[in-house]
Amino acid sequence: MAIKIEVSTRDEIMVVTVAGEVDGGSAPGLQTQILPLLQQEGSLILDLGGVTYMSSAGLRMLLLLYRQAVARNGRVALAGLAETIQDTMAVTGFLKFFTVADSVDQALTTLKQA
Repeated sequence: MAIKIEVSTRDEIMVVTVAGEVDGGSAPGLQTQILPLLQQEGSLILDLGGVTYMSSAGLRMLLLLYRQAVARNGRVALAGLAETIQDTMAVTGFLKFFTVADSVDQALTTLKQA
């Protein structure tokens, strides 16, 4: 399944909606598209509600995005994570790096309160 992304802005925060499988084949291209957005904005919401699978390459990409955001005094919020992906991130300790929300609206509220 090809990866699809859509970029929008909500209340001055960049929102990247991702759909498909984030694996070794798609993660590098996705990273190439998202990293420049963090050059412009400090914080980012990744709407992952349409992501059906995430490999270790996808987790590595998320960690890189987190580091880039923190370097610019920003944060990365993950919205709509599938339960299986969230469970994997919890077991590996990745969740502690991110704001996790059920929806983009909830992520937006959380980021604005910080």
